[in-house]
Amino acid sequence: MFWLGCHLSSANGYLAMGKEAERIGANVFQFFTRNPRGGSVKALNREDVEEYISFAQQRGLGPLLAHAPYTMNACSADKGLREFARRMMEEDLERLELLPDVMYNFHPGSHVKQGVDTGIIMISEMLNEVLEKEGKTPILLETMAGKGSEIGRRFEEIRQIMDKVGGHKRLGVCLDTCHVYDGGYDIVQNLDAVLEEFDRIIGLERLRAIHLNDSKNPMGSHKDRHEKIGEGSLGVEAIAGIINHSKLAHLPFYLETPNELDGYAAEIALLKGCRRVSIRN
Repeated sequence: MFWLGCHLSSANGYLAMGKEAERIGANVFQFFTRNPRGGSVKALNREDVEEYISFAQQRGLGPLLAHAPYTMNACSADKGLREFARRMMEEDLERLELLPDVMYNFHPGSHVKQGVDTGIIMISEMLNEVLEKEGKTPILLETMAGKGSEIGRRFEEIRQIMDKVGGHKRLGVCLDTCHVYDGGYDIVQNLDAVLEEFDRIIGLERLRAIHLNDSKNPMGSHKDRHEKIGEGSLGVEAIAGIINHSKLAHLPFYLETPNELDGYAAEIALLKGCRRVSIRN
């Protein structure tokens, strides 16, 4: 199965997102758990959740990816903001327990001049607290471009966080193609070598999802500016190599390109045309 979708607005609920995904040819999708630039969250509509679950089962929709808001910074220098991040994650995960097939993705955070080592300790402390509670939803650390004081540009940083959380079975990674390329990993000319490095440092068994994006900037720019598929520095050929790679093809792919729904529909059609392998789930 080729699990391919995009980011959709959660404003109208899960069922509406499921129907939008189907309309544009997607069989997975990503959504923000709450206001991405704030922290407010809508009241949970349990009827909508149940209707979506039934719809997804009937239509064969695959794993959802819930994205934490950008305001979540687990390694902020402000203790109040770190506590705010922990509460948001706990609340999000509690709500996601109602869904049968969903993963939770978050940006590790920015250490804001405290240093990478301090930031890693703070992120790990939050995850240790959150993971004390029972739950089934996988938590994914996203690979970052290294903009400013972001943590997660290097695979070693993600591995250090995981080690400090005891390699908890619920922890995984979401690899963002724009981010890793902007971060200095050459997935255009040396994808095999990058995946070998990922496997050696983190372990490919921890890779659970891919954000599929082109980049407005060259490799190593640390800019984090997504581009439409085929219109950036990665290009269609490299992205086709990613979705067809034997070590990646089984994963769900989520577009985060600068598009409206019609643009996503066109990209999904393009990528389906580039798919050469068949995966049985």
